Amino acid sequence: MDDDRRAVLPAPVGRGDAGQELSAYLRALVALGGSDLHCKVGGPPRVRINGRLRRLDAPELTPELTEAMVASVLRSDLVEAFRRTHEADFGFSLAGVGRFRVNAYRARGSAGLVVRRVAQGATPLSDLDLPEAVGALALEPRGLVLVTGPTGSGKTTTLASMVDHINTLREVHVVTIEDPVEVLHQDKLAIINQREVRVDTEDFAVALRAAMRQDPDVVLVGEMRDAETVRAALSAAETGHLVLSTLHTTDAAETIARIVDFFPPHEQQQVRLSLAASLRGVVAQRLAPKADGSGRTAVMEIAVSTPRVSAAIADPALSGELPALIADGAFYGMQTFDQHLLVLATAGSVTVESALAASTSPHDLSVAMRQAGLAT
Repeated sequence: MDDDRRAVLPAPVGRGDAGQELSAYLRALVALGGSDLHCKVGGPPRVRINGRLRRLDAPELTPELTEAMVASVLRSDLVEAFRRTHEADFGFSLAGVGRFRVNAYRARGSAGLVVRRVAQGATPLSDLDLPEAVGALALEPRGLVLVTGPTGSGKTTTLASMVDHINTLREVHVVTIEDPVEVLHQDKLAIINQREVRVDTEDFAVALRAAMRQDPDVVLVGEMRDAETVRAALSAAETGHLVLSTLHTTDAAETIARIVDFFPPHEQQQVRLSLAASLRGVVAQRLAPKADGSGRTAVMEIAVSTPRVSAAIADPALSGELPALIADGAFYGMQTFDQHLLVLATAGSVTVESALAASTSPHDLSVAMRQAGLAT
């Protein structure tokens, strides 16, 4: 599909009922294999396909239509909050089409929508072709495991697959705290209770404290957004629970720094010590186009807790050693982004050009590729 061509809707869309029109756009999103739908006044809807935004072959959206579209999906308990704050996050299901995560917002006074398609159920880890260390971290009996990366990097998919891995192999109680609930899990060996912020609980920190009285073995916190949530997550990890969560950070070193920076300076050393004791691993990820053009594949940096990694977390003077420790930690399942990219490029899963574009250090990766016999 050329850049100036529009993605074609599976069926013509006219100016009808706003809810029906939004449904048609969502059906188009699914039919085209897209990940996100953008509805903004002044232009046609757009869908993100393999990371690129494409215009749907539909009329420009008007302020009246986007207002009506938001009203057609906005939950009644969020109407007042949206009027006051001009934004709302919530889950939405369309029968026969799928489940979606919706962000409604205002820009220059007009309503807009970004709708992300989420899986109806978790994809098994074995189907994602991820490093074995990801499955091993999911089965840790206790501690903190973080999945990180920018928005749209596949964190939700990876985390849901890790929960599914636990659900398949362990007889445990899993409590998830999400905003909103995205991937729905059915009980297998485990019991899974999924709680949604503002629907089932007030906020992450409140739900996390309450979860400690619900006999959990595993707690998933959708996102660690503030010091209070981080403090509760660390406490849960230190008292014998496995805690899974996410952060919008690019790699393991930035993840440690971000967690520490949630706290005032006089608390930061104690947080470092708690993190060094409880952290079991960090899975940082980004996406790269597959060589065959069929979609994108996850590229991962994986840090696993070892005595030397823990020491680098606890002592800020040693933090600079983390990248080298990860690069040298293959025995423990660790790898850098560039090491994973070299594996993927060697296997032909991604092109040399895509690997270099996704690389942390393109020059160093280029040298490693030439040494591996790959033309750069």
